[in-house]
Amino acid sequence: MGLEVPLVNPWLALTPGDDPAERIRQVGRAHEQFLTGNARPARMRSVVADSWARSAASIGADSTAPIDLADDDLEAYRSAHPLARVMPIFRDLLGGLADDGDHILAVCDAHGRLLWVEGRPATLRGAASMNFVPGARWDEANAGTNAPGTALAVDHAIQIFATEHFSRTAQSWTCAAAPIHDPGTGRLLGAIDVTGGDHLANPHSLALVRATALAAEAYLGAAKPLGDRPAVAALGRDEALLAVGGKRLRLGRRHSELLVLLTVHPEGRTGDQLGVDLYGDDVNPVTVRAELSRLRRILGPELLDSRPYRLRAAMDVDFGTVGRLLDGGRVAEALTAYPGMLLPGSDAPGVVRLRRRLDDRLRAAVLATGDRRLLQTWLNGPLGTDDLEMWQAYAALTPTDPVAARRVAELSREFALCNVVAT
Repeated sequence: MGLEVPLVNPWLALTPGDDPAERIRQVGRAHEQFLTGNARPARMRSVVADSWARSAASIGADSTAPIDLADDDLEAYRSAHPLARVMPIFRDLLGGLADDGDHILAVCDAHGRLLWVEGRPATLRGAASMNFVPGARWDEANAGTNAPGTALAVDHAIQIFATEHFSRTAQSWTCAAAPIHDPGTGRLLGAIDVTGGDHLANPHSLALVRATALAAEAYLGAAKPLGDRPAVAALGRDEALLAVGGKRLRLGRRHSELLVLLTVHPEGRTGDQLGVDLYGDDVNPVTVRAELSRLRRILGPELLDSRPYRLRAAMDVDFGTVGRLLDGGRVAEALTAYPGMLLPGSDAPGVVRLRRRLDDRLRAAVLATGDRRLLQTWLNGPLGTDDLEMWQAYAALTPTDPVAARRVAELSREFALCNVVAT
């Protein structure tokens, strides 16, 4: 295992005194070593090395970001996106960089789809050569390590410098990006990015995009203040986020599980019932009571009652919103409101049942629409990679798409092999 360079700030690409040209060469050599089998090259930022590993599991180093949305589909999607409301803020705070001719201002959604890419024509033409254009998919699974895609993956502002990009087509660029969240629920909305030359690898560019993201979140929060009811965000995150009384609290794993379980049982649950939901047959009543006692101290007696344990106030929950949208047949809106699985790291039996029920409902609804765009969104999500039936449905709607045909063939062979081994 190679030695990692100690950095004061691991999210910055360069440390004071680094020679950018030499750093490009060092990282470039590490990139080639990684591609030839060195699992952990020396002198790499951990966040970049981890991103390379995630990227290599999905794409090759010569891959180009695919176009996900175009023309009317793109215009309709981005005009309805929450980040459309803060584009004036982005242009005001970062537009000057794009106007100077050397930089590009880009905004993507939570799936890494570029919604706006702005700058001078000559700079935009250069970026277009690597498909850094509106509608392209720049999450790590489709474009490899890059600032907006990696910012979404790690949920943190980050710089990606030149040869740190996993895809060779992007290695002549440097970028800085920061994620943006819904201030009411904590749900990831997308990311703001500045892309340009190597001179962007400085603390000021990272601070600027982070400040811009915070300004956008503040504007969204002022325009849509917290409601009277507490809100819980538990989709696509291992630890739930609770918004209550003007505060936002990140809960630990067990408290997240307990709160999710209580929201779906407004009639209340006994300690024994919650113990089974959390631990299955291996229940320790003392542990359950201790966790509930700690949760009650966090929520306060005005929110959590006992005998039985129940929430004393209705809560807005993000997975409940997805369910209500599905109940109303609003499949596209449900898919947009679904950033990922319910508490994906949880193995609590009660949470696992809720997660599977929601995922199965959403998947079946998307499949039933026969809508190419919705199928594509599902396939680009965490559950779609190995979903043969969905890939077959998508391939039937896009018979000229070689990627879909190839993926169907790959999965068919893998499933056939698994069946042979099983027998």
